[in-house]
Amino acid sequence: MQIISTPSAPAALGPYSQAIVAGGMIYCSGQIPIDPATNTIRAETIEDQTRQAITNLAHVLEAAGSGLDKVVKTTVFISDMNDFAALNAVYAELFGATKPARSCVQVARLPKDVKVEIEAIASLS
Repeated sequence: MQIISTPSAPAALGPYSQAIVAGGMIYCSGQIPIDPATNTIRAETIEDQTRQAITNLAHVLEAAGSGLDKVVKTTVFISDMNDFAALNAVYAELFGATKPARSCVQVARLPKDVKVEIEAIASLS
């Protein structure tokens, strides 16, 4: 088991790792739209927050030797299901031809009151 940590993505907000590599797979903790350069949430819209969360996820995957094109499963947590279509537009743009399996659920509240959190499982190969 290998712990992944990169300054290119926000530091964990609690006692967990940004990602763990085990058995040829990368298990990424949920990423929220924190700008790692300022450690603040600058994005306000669901589109901008989704873009930042996926960018953070991409940086964690790159630190582990993988990328968005190797993601096999994501779980998306959103605070308002009315944002589903807008989130999907950005998600489709950033994942491109890669279409990982996915679950998307509305939750009552997310850390730092953001609109979206995305976690992923990816392959190293």
